[in-house]
Amino acid sequence: MSGGSGILGGMRVIEGSAFVAAPLGGMTLAQLGADVIRFDQIGGGLDYRRWPVSATGKSLFWAGMNKGKRSIQLDLRSDEGRELVAALVSGPGDDAGMFLTNFPAKGWLDYEVLRQRRADLIMVALTGNYDGSSEVDYTVHPATGFPLVTGPTGNVEPVNSVLPAWDIALGSLAATGLLAAERHRLRTGAGQLVSASLSDVAFAMVGNLGRVAQASLGQNSDTVEKDGNFLYGAFGAPFSTADNRHVMVVGLTPRQWVALGKATGLEQHYLRIEEEAGVDLSTESGRYHARKHIADYLDTWFAQRTFASSTSALTECGAAWGPYQTFDQLLDDPRMSGANSLFDFVEQPGIGTFPVPASPLNFGELSRLPAQRAPVLGEHTDEILSDILGLNEREIGRLHDADVVASGNP
Repeated sequence: MSGGSGILGGMRVIEGSAFVAAPLGGMTLAQLGADVIRFDQIGGGLDYRRWPVSATGKSLFWAGMNKGKRSIQLDLRSDEGRELVAALVSGPGDDAGMFLTNFPAKGWLDYEVLRQRRADLIMVALTGNYDGSSEVDYTVHPATGFPLVTGPTGNVEPVNSVLPAWDIALGSLAATGLLAAERHRLRTGAGQLVSASLSDVAFAMVGNLGRVAQASLGQNSDTVEKDGNFLYGAFGAPFSTADNRHVMVVGLTPRQWVALGKATGLEQHYLRIEEEAGVDLSTESGRYHARKHIADYLDTWFAQRTFASSTSALTECGAAWGPYQTFDQLLDDPRMSGANSLFDFVEQPGIGTFPVPASPLNFGELSRLPAQRAPVLGEHTDEILSDILGLNEREIGRLHDADVVASGNP
């Protein structure tokens, strides 16, 4: 897990993090070959026991978010523990001096304090709001407007998302920001502080999707209603088969729409639907406004067929569809096995062996690095102190005796 190969081989990043965005940013770099060293308080940080957990109480979340990293645990409340972190952050080498964190960037973790030790330091600091105040995905998301237009038609209650979408976006941008700053440093020799906030990422995406413009231009955005599982702005909807499976079909592009009509026989009813709904089904907006008329026909078509027969017809005609699956059913999805090298069975100490993903990125000139497990907390404490900070056995032993550092065995 030392990051010696891969497209980012040789790069070293120190990570101080918890929960989703910052650990995901670090893991994204680690899966591309960077040597990402995560430091934690002795005994584990805020997310060390986060759900889901294994039958033995080990966090599957923590194991999932820290794949390919090295781990060191220190007493972050002590001056000596903080000094060791600062030394790692400013560590030697042209490919080092990079720090990713969502811890408060103040006091001993203030950028100006840290850069006194290394002038070309790159630090990526993630926050809740642009002013540095705290937020989490589940408090930012309600402000985006999406929960008030999500859920069954007629339901007046907001519907949250179980997927931390803004954390995921922020984590990916954190990796992008660090790499952009590193490119700038290679060209100019200058380090810098890169900051990004969860709410900025969320609100920017609301703008990117046209919703801010819709509201600003007064186009009745305040009266947009919940529309169940219909796709917004074109045709897409879920249907139940005769054997109680659920399928999502989409007619977003002209090709998809023609294929859907051919597979289901819907094309024979185009004229009637256009007359009833007063629309042109050759347009996205026409298909959206006629969505309920279209769904009425498709409800019957799917209800008379099994999952296998209906999806076979859709596939044969090239229609766009996807199955609704439980997490258990996902294990049998052919996209997780076979020719796809994304997942591999890996043993995680203390938990067991299960499918683990590598990086979703493929580079034509380099083989994808194999899936890696997460470290045991503190697994690399001694080797990091020795190899990077140059401490000898006696000095490392003293730190252990003083409870400044701790190790962990896989």
